[in-house]
Amino acid sequence: MIPKTSPGNFFEDFYLGQQIRHATPRTVTLGDAALYNGLFGARFAVQSADVFAQKIGYPRSPLDDLLVFHIVFGKTVADISLNAVANLGYADCRFLKPVFPDATLTATSDVIGLRENSNKKTGIVYVRSRGFDEAGDTVLDFARWVMVRKREEAAAAPAEKIPDLPKNVEPAQLGAACPKINTAAYDTTLAGSPYRFANYNAGDKIDHIDGITVEEAEHQIATRLYQNTARIHFNQFAESKGRFGRRLIYGGHAISVARALSFNGVANAFHVAAINGGRHVAPLFAGDTVFAWSEVLASSEIPNRKDVGALRLRTVATKDRPCPDFPFKVGDEYDPAIILDLDYWVLMPK
Repeated sequence: MIPKTSPGNFFEDFYLGQQIRHATPRTVTLGDAALYNGLFGARFAVQSADVFAQKIGYPRSPLDDLLVFHIVFGKTVADISLNAVANLGYADCRFLKPVFPDATLTATSDVIGLRENSNKKTGIVYVRSRGFDEAGDTVLDFARWVMVRKREEAAAAPAEKIPDLPKNVEPAQLGAACPKINTAAYDTTLAGSPYRFANYNAGDKIDHIDGITVEEAEHQIATRLYQNTARIHFNQFAESKGRFGRRLIYGGHAISVARALSFNGVANAFHVAAINGGRHVAPLFAGDTVFAWSEVLASSEIPNRKDVGALRLRTVATKDRPCPDFPFKVGDEYDPAIILDLDYWVLMPK
């Protein structure tokens, strides 16, 4: 009989220029948005209240930018990272169109780089993935790289190429997913902070103070919400024999926790416009408590936009370590408590 199931792609199954159209189309509903908020507790006003969003220029509350990212990312997992050891990083991630409840999202990926690791057991796969809405418009475009197991250690490696990815998204590329904002109607009291774009400067550091302990059930519910099927997040029978001896929390979970924590300090950063780069420095496991702090790396005007400005933030997340002293690196080495180093652009009203 012909096998009807798929074991997923291993490193030697990929080749440069490969184009993959991912299953499954996903209509994202208010129920999905509510579940996402229940899991992470995000409080940004634009994504929380239709009336607030409508007053400043949206037709209704858009979906949380990171929910869109995770759903598009989730589409790619079955083909790209079902046999992943770990998702390693992101670059050149741009949010290109607002997404509202009842939109249907699909995704494709192109393989843009490959490199076998020296242990011959794994390799790094670089892909550029795109998410589309039901109109066929691109809502999200990003590159990522992931460590994938080989099926057979002795198998020949595919042709090697490490792609040249941009170090950051330029300010002129920001804002496509944000309509013109009526800043006079933007109520900072309801939004939770009096501080607008002009109140932040490069070099500012903000301890987000609060901590969130991640539970086993909730990180699995969140990852299922995105239809992300990577075994390393769910299969304790297999992972008990693996590298860590337990399930690894999806790296995007740490990003969403850190973003939710950042509300206390940048509450008016209502839109994630781009992700310049990100690194999952260390694994996160159930029972760990996540803390975060942010640094303003740059404050930039956006060409032809007088309503919003862009802040380039570095948000650093730790596990079981509060951040009043802003832990980061000693020399070239990260503080042992750090799990995430994320460099991204947010938009904030003027």
